Amino acid sequence: MALKKFRIKDLFLLDKKPQRGLLAAEWVTMGYMVFTLLMMAFMWTKVVNPESMLWGRFRYVMVTLAMWAVYRMVPCRLTMLARIVAQMGFLGWWYPDTYELNRLLPNLDHVFAQWEQSFFGCQPSLLFSQVVPYGWFSELMCVGYVSYFPLIVAVTLYYFFKRYHEFQLATFVILTSFFVYYFIFILLPVTGPQFYYLAVGTEKIAAGVFPNVGDWFLTHSERMAAPGWSDGFWYHMLDLTHDAGERPTAAFPSSHVGVTTVLMLLALRTRSRWLMFSMLPFYVLMCFSTVYIYAHYAIDALAGLASGVLLYFLLTYFYKHRA
Repeated sequence: MALKKFRIKDLFLLDKKPQRGLLAAEWVTMGYMVFTLLMMAFMWTKVVNPESMLWGRFRYVMVTLAMWAVYRMVPCRLTMLARIVAQMGFLGWWYPDTYELNRLLPNLDHVFAQWEQSFFGCQPSLLFSQVVPYGWFSELMCVGYVSYFPLIVAVTLYYFFKRYHEFQLATFVILTSFFVYYFIFILLPVTGPQFYYLAVGTEKIAAGVFPNVGDWFLTHSERMAAPGWSDGFWYHMLDLTHDAGERPTAAFPSSHVGVTTVLMLLALRTRSRWLMFSMLPFYVLMCFSTVYIYAHYAIDALAGLASGVLLYFLLTYFYKHRA
């Protein structure tokens, strides 16, 4: 299909077939919310912040219904974009929310650290920054990691402005990928090296000793400082993003690698060489940076790559063949 040049007035073009109910992506989020509510109900006495969690879910429902109502009154491209932006805006809230639930389950970092040791014969996350201790390399790794949300915005806006006929498909795949990972993070409590190494001590990790920390993360959320050039601009940007929302959660598989893999495949779908080649360096840096900055075990990154490919093909197929 030939791409039309976008004009400002296209923002106000009315959709020929307005969506009457919720979008597929909104239904997915609602389903995830119901799952977490059921989990909260079964573990109510152990939940640490139940009131704030319930209030957050109420706000989500109200915002989603408000965006739906605005779109129904004026079913144009701009109000459709507003609905999607609202859903993506809540991703930053849903992510730390996984910590509130997965810390109620037994931590599994000792298992994954042992698998890492068995597979690689070492802990790549512990050694990576020692093998490449250069400030310029540290900055590249930090650039890769903080490019996560800009890449999401870039792909979303490209589909909106250049391939609006597939805008809902692309955003469904992106948002649903997030919630698949969030679902896994809740049921598979793995915090990653930056939290587990600190709880255990790097001396034990280097010696190949990986103790079970039990309920440590029920009350502790301290993390190791990222390695690298601590005076670097992008290092400080990384620190700001971590301080804003990082929690002892979401290590396996790496959603950073998984979601950016999905984004790369969506970019490939557009056949835009400009989009693909402008994203590719950041994607490569992302895959390595997750291990370099202690965010993930190397097996997390590999699992993120494999699961990202799988999610893209499964979700695009599902969207096209849904009833």
